[in-house]
Amino acid sequence: MRNKQTGVSLSGLIIVFVILIFVALLGFKVGPAVAEFFTAKKHIAAIAQEKRGASVAEIRKAWETKTMIDDVKTISAADLEITKDGGEVLISFAYKKEVPLFANIGLYIDFAANSKE
Repeated sequence: MRNKQTGVSLSGLIIVFVILIFVALLGFKVGPAVAEFFTAKKHIAAIAQEKRGASVAEIRKAWETKTMIDDVKTISAADLEITKDGGEVLISFAYKKEVPLFANIGLYIDFAANSKE
């Protein structure tokens, strides 16, 4: 009596590798945009904590200083929406990013954050 062999066939292995390669390429393309968003989000939270009683101009200057170090180019100081909620400073931003994937296919991402989150 022969036992039937089980395992992954060559075609199944190729399909798995194609899917893994596609996911990896997508991650390499989208990763920098997501990392820049989280860096910007971290900076507005830090600025809101540090500059509680500061003017709008001082907050924008602090943004320019922090983003110059971490190379955040998508959001400028003019793109920040700065309001005061009671005694707290609320800083927020929103932007859209298009990430080209390949040929004429791209990914369109809406990012938004505020310093209270």
